[in-house]
Amino acid sequence: MSRIIIFGAGGRAGRAAVQEARRRGHQVTAVVRDPAKYGAPSTPGGPSADSGAPGTYGDLVADGVTLVGGDVTEADGIARLAAGHDAAINAAADLGTRPDVFFPAATRALLDGLVRAGVERLLSVGLASVLENASGVPLMDTPGYPQEYRDFCLGHGAGTDALRSADTPVDWLVISPSGDFDHGGGRTGRYRLAPADTDSRISYADFAIALLDEIDTPKHHRTHLGVEQG
Repeated sequence: MSRIIIFGAGGRAGRAAVQEARRRGHQVTAVVRDPAKYGAPSTPGGPSADSGAPGTYGDLVADGVTLVGGDVTEADGIARLAAGHDAAINAAADLGTRPDVFFPAATRALLDGLVRAGVERLLSVGLASVLENASGVPLMDTPGYPQEYRDFCLGHGAGTDALRSADTPVDWLVISPSGDFDHGGGRTGRYRLAPADTDSRISYADFAIALLDEIDTPKHHRTHLGVEQG
């Protein structure tokens, strides 16, 4: 059993990671901006609510999950919250902040805070749009790919670039869908590695399996991988 801290635990990918980690018996610290939204005390770093608290996000107030407030761009808070954990997952996003500011800032703060906390493994949820296809072309640069969210994609990619350029002992890995999430899909227990492809899909639950596999048995390091339904 490991202790895993998950930033951005309130989103769909983050919640799926919490569920998969608990399924495997890991202890989880789920970090969100406002714990009160999930039925927990709003004190940053405070304990989780009791199991079974009312609300839509019962997986975040379950046995074995400690729900806390935190800011993924604040290195001191990361260092404090992550102390004593074995691995971290970053699924955080802030749509109210410029993506070219938020994602690199989150990367820098995570690497700083995790080093101070002694956490050696970081899994980050990436985007397929900046993943290369079988021809070596980023998906967002392929003909016909929608461009209305290009600034967000580039900002997210800048966070990955900050990982690649960092001189850090943290063993990081970015995993994204090869195409998109199957928003209504369930857990099949199967996935496979694949290059970027607009038609590729994976459920949140199976994506979380890929994340937790790389914590339980790390096989890939310091790169960006795509996964699809197996």
